[in-house]
Amino acid sequence: MAYYRSAGTIPPKRHTQHRDAESGRLYFEELMGEEGFSSDSSLLYHRHLPSAMVDSRVWQLPEDKPEPNHPLKPYHFRLHELFPGESWRQADPVRDRRTVLGNADVRIGYVAAGLPSPLYRNGTGDECVYVESGSGVLESVFGSIEVGQGDYVIVPRATTHRWLPTGDAPLRLYAVEANSHITPARRYLSRYGQLLEHAPYCERDLRGPVGPLLAEDLGGDADGDVDGDVDVYVKHRVGGAIGGTVLTVPTHPFDVVGWDGCLYPYAFNISDYEPITGRVHQPPPAHQVFEGNGFVICNFVPRKVDYHPLSIPVPYYHSNVDSDEVMFYCGGDYEARRGSGIGQGSVSLHPGGHTHGPQPGAYERSIGAEFFDELAVMVDTFRPLDLAEGGRAVDDGRYAWSWSGRGPGGEG
Repeated sequence: MAYYRSAGTIPPKRHTQHRDAESGRLYFEELMGEEGFSSDSSLLYHRHLPSAMVDSRVWQLPEDKPEPNHPLKPYHFRLHELFPGESWRQADPVRDRRTVLGNADVRIGYVAAGLPSPLYRNGTGDECVYVESGSGVLESVFGSIEVGQGDYVIVPRATTHRWLPTGDAPLRLYAVEANSHITPARRYLSRYGQLLEHAPYCERDLRGPVGPLLAEDLGGDADGDVDGDVDVYVKHRVGGAIGGTVLTVPTHPFDVVGWDGCLYPYAFNISDYEPITGRVHQPPPAHQVFEGNGFVICNFVPRKVDYHPLSIPVPYYHSNVDSDEVMFYCGGDYEARRGSGIGQGSVSLHPGGHTHGPQPGAYERSIGAEFFDELAVMVDTFRPLDLAEGGRAVDDGRYAWSWSGRGPGGEG
């Protein structure tokens, strides 16, 4: 995000001495930058060596081998069933995240959590985490961001952070983990990175971290320890796959006294997205909010709908020739899916090669509608998605037949 911010104390000029005003001790400068030294970056000033570590061991990620969508069919996953009853109270937002779908470009997961996560960094790509419900705090080396229902939270690759749920309800997170960087849609940006006048949101809508954030001000790490060894959970590339490592470091990573630059976590609430509407039905790219390599993220928010006198407000039937379409239904009443069993917390997968559209009756029923009260987050991928453990566990088993009313062998 090419939008400059500064927090805490920094020297007047980069790559020059920065010392503690009382002890005279030199701080350690760290450049956190994308694409080598050729893109957005930030400079962080640490009290301790950011590269120091004392141990490294395997973190066995709770995922099995994804399965291809073969034979081809659409799916409906009931994500709330992944964390039934009070099970969320014993789950944390990182280690208990369940992967639903994935390919070489992106992994889509879900968690309902009540426990703080360990310190964590994703070394494979940026994360876009959508807060379905609940409240919490994202703490990172850059500072803290309070988050709540409807927030998108963008966490840059390799940012050391942790999630702290707050309140008495689960923190429900829908996580899009990229193997690349995640940015606002490029067509919304000037060549220098400013959000343009036609963009459906602007820099005023973005909330950056409040900092600096120092371990002693928080009572230490998640176990209350300031001076002892600390574990950091890391996702990273292992050959052509994703692996996990637990790095043990000798001092708490929250030791940054100041930073500045254009690379940092930020939050953006979906209620601040200004929908683009028209006389006739607008295609999904009109609802885009972010993008990464091999995928885009769109959102469908409450809005006035088509005002041509002969318009049909729900989507026309369409074939995803080049993409798989994943919809996460997170609020309101999604008119086009009425009668399919889809509701709050549902995810639908409409794969490339399958023609899909409104459920039976929705097409004509929508005529004359002036407003849709719906909320959904869509991820379109440009390579086929595989079915991961979390998705297979909560497949409703019936969605593919919802347009015809009968399945294999004539089952209803």
